[in-house]
Order: sequence, then C-alpha cells, then structure tokens
Amino acid sequence: MPVPSVARRRFLQAAGVLLALPLLETNRCTAGDSRQRARRLVCVGTYLGFHQPAFFPASSGVDYPLSELLAPLASCRNDFSVFSGLDHRADNGHANWSTFLSGQRLGDVSLDQLVAEQVGQATRFDSVQLSAGKVSRPMSFARNGVALPEMERPSVFFKKLFAPPGDQRRMDQLLESGKSALDEVLEEARELQRSVSDTDRAKLSEYFDAVRDVERRVQKQRAGLAKPAPAVDYELPAFDPIAPTLMLECERIMYDLMALALQTDSTRVLTLNIGGHGQVFTLDGRTMRAGYHALSHHGNDPDKIRDLVRVELEHVRCLAGFLAKLKSMTDPDQRNLLDSTIVLLGTGMGDSSRHANRNLPTLVAGGGLKHGQHIAIQPERDGTLLGDLYISLMQQLGMDVEEFSNARSNMNQFLA
Repeated sequence: MPVPSVARRRFLQAAGVLLALPLLETNRCTAGDSRQRARRLVCVGTYLGFHQPAFFPASSGVDYPLSELLAPLASCRNDFSVFSGLDHRADNGHANWSTFLSGQRLGDVSLDQLVAEQVGQATRFDSVQLSAGKVSRPMSFARNGVALPEMERPSVFFKKLFAPPGDQRRMDQLLESGKSALDEVLEEARELQRSVSDTDRAKLSEYFDAVRDVERRVQKQRAGLAKPAPAVDYELPAFDPIAPTLMLECERIMYDLMALALQTDSTRVLTLNIGGHGQVFTLDGRTMRAGYHALSHHGNDPDKIRDLVRVELEHVRCLAGFLAKLKSMTDPDQRNLLDSTIVLLGTGMGDSSRHANRNLPTLVAGGGLKHGQHIAIQPERDGTLLGDLYISLMQQLGMDVEEFSNARSNMNQFLA
C-alpha cells in the first residue's frame, strides 16, 4: 500500500481550529525519498537572451561539448544542466519577455513569488528583486498581477541587508497604534458582514484577509528591527555603477551581494533582471561596434554577432563567479550553498534579432539536482514546456505542486 506524501498534510484540524503546520524536516520529501531538498531559489533573467548557436551545445546527453558561451562554466560543469527546446508557448515580442517567470500569460504570478510564499517566511525578506542596468520590462509579479519593483543600486541593496537597525521606539508606537485601530476596523467589518449580500460578504472577507496579512508583515518587520544587522567584510565602491556603460560592473556587485544575502539567510528568494539598452561596452581594450541592444538585432551580421557573444560571455563569467562563491560557503546544515540553492539562468527572449520567444536558452545549477547534462527537448514530439521544468524546481524545494501556467507535467526523469 503506497504511503501518502507527508508534504501533502498542511494543517491540523480539531475543535474548529485550523492550524497550519510549519515546514518541518520530515515534510521535505515523500516517504522513501532520500534526496536532499533545496531551500533557496535564485532566478537570473537576461532581457536580450543569448545567441542560440553560441549557447546551445552541439550534442545532448552527459558527454556534450561545452558551447562557446558555456565555456566559462567548465570548472563546475557537473553542477549545472543546460536545456534547449523549452518555452512557454507565449506570444512573441519584447513585451512578452516578462512571461519568463510567469508562464504563458503575461502578468500571472511569477515562479519566484510562488516559491517565496513557501520558503520566504522564515527570513527577514520574503524575496528580493534586483536589476543590473536599466530595464524596461519587469520580471516578478505578485498574485494580483502587480509587477514588483527592482532595486538597481547596489548601495540600496547593501543598506537594506546590512544597515543598522531603525528606531525601535518609533516602530513600537506605530505598531501599538496600528493594532488598536486595526482591531476596531475588523470589528466593524464583522458587523457589516452580517448585513450585506453574499457577494459583498465575499469581498469583505477578502479585505479582512488582506488587512490581517498587513498586520503579519508589520509584526515581522518589528521582529527584524530587534535583530542586529549581520556583520560582513565587504566594501562597496565609492559610487554606484548605474551608468549604462558600467552595467557589467553593477552585475558583478549584485552577484556578490546576493551571495552575502544567502549566506546570512537574510532572504532565500532572489531575482536579478539583467537589462540591455544602448550600452556601448569596452571589453579587453576594444570598444564594441554598437550598443548592446543594437548588437542583439544583428540581422546575421557576423561582426555584430561576434561582439554580441563577447558581451554575453561576460554575463556567463559573472554567473560562474557567483556559483563559485556559493560552493565556497556553507549553510546551517554544513552543505555548501550551491547544493541547497537552485540557480536558474534564463530569458523570455529566444532570438532577440527576430523578437521570437521560442526555444529559450535555459540553465539550472545546484539545488541537489542531477546535473552535468544537456537536455535537448523536441517540443513538437515531447510537448514539454518550460513550466514543466519549473514544476520540478518547485517540487525540489518541497512544494506540493503539479501544475504551473499551461504546464501539467514535470521533468523529474532528467533531474532526480
């Protein structure tokens, strides 16, 4: 007789009380499953994607040759898997780049926010959204479809993580006042619920839940202020590298700060949106012939493609440094941070030269998954979607999910 998944039991119910269970160690996997689950998620999206011929390996399987763009990851090739043939079957165009983490429909709740609801509650920040370079399209969406703002200045992120605590007395006063006012409003809401239609009652109930959620968040902020900021040995540059030509410098610093945020357990869910506008980079002493965005619309011009790939190599080098940092750090269970952190590198743009959102270059590292392979999907034959990969990632994080957007399967046969 099969043993039911412990993770599916989320509540204890008795005498009219519905009590939510915390995420216990025994809840992380089904009976008989000895895999170590991931506890953190990092999602990195490149607005202009990657040049597909330079990104995808020439063959699939375990013994695949590293492509030109994957070469900087050679030292950790057994720590990541690369995927080809995956997408959301979303519409084409720059506007639909933002489906990267949301699935087929633009503005649906994003992968990182679904995960934050599960693993983000135990940390100071449920999730953190960052950008490197100016971005024109959002990457993360709340359940109500609102795009979440992204921090573009490394100094702002640093202060958010490590600045001294705020004024505890002022926060106490605000909380005390807010709690009294909130209780009065909620009592009035209960009275009103008894005298309105079923439709309005449902609306009031939704409002009631929203107010309670605000109260929980404020209480969490109060608890965070009582804790000293973690001490770190890291020095920011004298100014924020937010000028267009300094986008790569900003990207490197953001990766450093992301590693510190994970190491100090300040958050367990991070996103980094890598922009791409008119930057004209100078790399190895040579100035690119056009801006980054113009290079992405190369029209098969070999000189533009060469420069485009050169910029994309820098993005992969930044990622390689980040993965190396995570491997050098340990979590409270003495696992290296990469083993317990899923790192997703991807994009909502398959071919920016044609504005095509098919066959999205995708890479997944760490997280206790089986790696060292190129998984080449034949979409017309297999019917596998990028959302199927996301389902596997969420399941590896201990989430009880069977669907994401238009995806209803998973890719566990490749990663477990």
